[in-house]
Amino acid sequence: MDERSEKVVAFPQQSSQDVLTEILRKGAQRLLAEAIEAEVDQHIAERLGLRDAQGRQAVVRNGHLPEREVQTVLGAVPIRQARVRDRRPAGERERFEPGVVPRYLRKSRSMEEWLPWLYLKGVSTGDFGEALAVILGPDAPGLSAATITRLKATWEEEYRVWSRRSLHGRRYVYLWADGIHCQIRLEDAGNQRQCLLVLMGATPQGRKELIAVMDGYRESEQSWMELLLDLRARGLEVNPSLATGDGALGFWAALRKVYPGTREQRCWVHKTANVLDKMPKSVQPKAKAALHEIWMAPTRAKAEEAFDLFVATYAAKYAAAVDCLKKDRSTLLTFYDFPAEHWLHLRTTNPIESTFATVRLRTDKTKGSGSRIACLTMVFKLMMSAQKKWRVLNGHEQIAEVIQGVQFVDGIKNEKAA
Repeated sequence: MDERSEKVVAFPQQSSQDVLTEILRKGAQRLLAEAIEAEVDQHIAERLGLRDAQGRQAVVRNGHLPEREVQTVLGAVPIRQARVRDRRPAGERERFEPGVVPRYLRKSRSMEEWLPWLYLKGVSTGDFGEALAVILGPDAPGLSAATITRLKATWEEEYRVWSRRSLHGRRYVYLWADGIHCQIRLEDAGNQRQCLLVLMGATPQGRKELIAVMDGYRESEQSWMELLLDLRARGLEVNPSLATGDGALGFWAALRKVYPGTREQRCWVHKTANVLDKMPKSVQPKAKAALHEIWMAPTRAKAEEAFDLFVATYAAKYAAAVDCLKKDRSTLLTFYDFPAEHWLHLRTTNPIESTFATVRLRTDKTKGSGSRIACLTMVFKLMMSAQKKWRVLNGHEQIAEVIQGVQFVDGIKNEKAA
């Protein structure tokens, strides 16, 4: 019988993920230490020619500051910052300001951005400690619910400063406007339904930007008037070329008074929903396809034909739906007078609607915001975060021609008019 020797192999108790994280953390610590030392070496090397009264080198190393930990997405990373001494007279000395790890830094910039993201994406303040313990380990200090409470106060101040910023020299060629309703849990019964007025714009370079977020009384003309007059008072004086929004907004009456030169485009997504809402469900799929034939038509003439066909098909049985469509006929087709590359962006308020899907995710999880200012702040932070990923308009090179007043017919530049 063959003899066999058996060797017991002890497997590590940590998971492979824990081992990998530890390796990455140690690697980060080593690289960080090297970067800190290199920064100090460069600072001293640039001042090698400086001498003190005794002829000694003026700027030299002087040991290290006490070790401290910086919270990163890999967990706590210990660092030791080199101390630099400048021997020159008090009036000539330079204070070494580290750039890799600034003084008093306790959390990396990615952490500072990551914490708001966790909160704004739906993790409630009370659950924050547990969530962070799972992600960073149970010993991660300074990342409790109190941290988020302090951050929320900071975000509120950021919103206030942003909402008062100067707009002198700014110009927006296109606008998108919408009113979004949110539930407020801690307000009195009459104010628990909050309406947020949101305005986005496209710059002459084709970049989309958030212009304003404020709360108003429903979507009234007065509320929109206050918002638009505030923008004009802060320097936004040039009339945008086109604004897109829902036909029910008080925005339009206010826009005509504050920016009378701006043309109007009704949102096809809102209009389609409003028309179909006045028809039985059995008819809606076919009616929706007929509506698509209008706004997807390659020319205004084809769109007018599809419009007339819809009216003729459904007027007898569904007069309310047809009337809803007919009342905005001209402003539903304004986009044909602008570059065809821009139609995708101009026909709907989708830039706002798609962003607010994230906002609704947050409010659904928390069953509404706690207060009015908390809701405003949350929407502001989420939209500013989303703005980083908004893509430039298709055919943005043609915006210059829109600004110059070049005529477009069915999306094509009218060479005869030029």
